[in-house]
Amino acid sequence: MIPGWFISLLTFPGVIIHEWAHRKFCEWFGVAVHKTVYFRFGNPAGYVLHEPPQFYKQIFWVSVGPLIINSVSAVSLSAIASQSIPGSWLWYVLLWTAFSAGMHSFPSDQDMKQISSASTDAIKQGRSFFHYLAFPFVWLIWIANKLRFFWFDVIYAALLITIGGGFKIY
Repeated sequence: MIPGWFISLLTFPGVIIHEWAHRKFCEWFGVAVHKTVYFRFGNPAGYVLHEPPQFYKQIFWVSVGPLIINSVSAVSLSAIASQSIPGSWLWYVLLWTAFSAGMHSFPSDQDMKQISSASTDAIKQGRSFFHYLAFPFVWLIWIANKLRFFWFDVIYAALLITIGGGFKIY
């Protein structure tokens, strides 16, 4: 079994992008940030300390920010790599960064607990039935996080790179 710290070290650009995404979504949705650690040795490999979000949309978007930003980054970097010379240093750097971004796309279980809790509270308060839609999403991310043991994050990253055109299928 490969230690998590070693995988984080090999894929540190994805950790940095993940934490940057959390921070940017905090800024975009008006959640004050106290501290950001983009990468460190330890668990977690990075984190963002911020004020507790006051509104559901803040909780939701701050939590899912990395899924959006890392996934888009992986596809975009792969698309750029597909336009570079295969085997060049630029091609390798772009695909490595794309791969690492894709591997670190999934929000943490803690992020999903916050969405689940906020959705439960919203339903109890009689707000929109759309809050029920959060639960299948939370469950899918929870399953994806558990499947990391079986390298699901690697499969997801490879899929994103393939979508971007970085892996040519002949």
